[in-house]
Amino acid sequence: MLADKGYFIGEEIAACEAAGVDVYVPKPATSNSRAQGRFDKDEFAYDRENDYYVCPAGQRLSRCMTVEEKGRVLHVYWASTCGDCPLKSDCTTGKQRRVRRWEHEDVLERAQARLNSFPGAMQQRRETAEHPFGTIKAWMGATHFKMKTLAHVATEMALHVLAYNVKRVIVILGAPKLIEAIAAFSSLLAITIWLDSVFWAAQKPFRAGST
Repeated sequence: MLADKGYFIGEEIAACEAAGVDVYVPKPATSNSRAQGRFDKDEFAYDRENDYYVCPAGQRLSRCMTVEEKGRVLHVYWASTCGDCPLKSDCTTGKQRRVRRWEHEDVLERAQARLNSFPGAMQQRRETAEHPFGTIKAWMGATHFKMKTLAHVATEMALHVLAYNVKRVIVILGAPKLIEAIAAFSSLLAITIWLDSVFWAAQKPFRAGST
């Protein structure tokens, strides 16, 4: 699954991994440290085996406490040597630099590793997703939706998407193939409905006997 950074939600990425879905989504910048000229969290190396971070100055940040924020369990790491560190001004304005790690941070690290191994992922996402939206906007005249309320707008958008998909299938397979597929699906649907009605008709005597 390819998505842009607006869809980066740790819990959703973990759920995707549990379901066997490989997610490729860039992580948004949520810290001002780098913009303000200080070390970012990414510059702290995590030792998974021993559960500690190593800062850019080479000092070890041990896990000192665990907190819960907004339903998330976070482990907090820091070192007692920050006060004497020559790089302190490049790291933090506080007494010590603290690094927080989500209990499922390893899921996000695997997702980032996948993204790093596929540098063209976001370009592929743009080519796949942005083009259909651009085409649909052009069909609509680049104007607003004609309907109001979420339910009606969703229906209008669904019709636009359906029209786009039908046109794409015609281009790829041709109209005869599409008609053939629709006919086969209609037959399968009719058989399914008939079997369902037969099943429930057969259940009536049993239900009547039980009452």
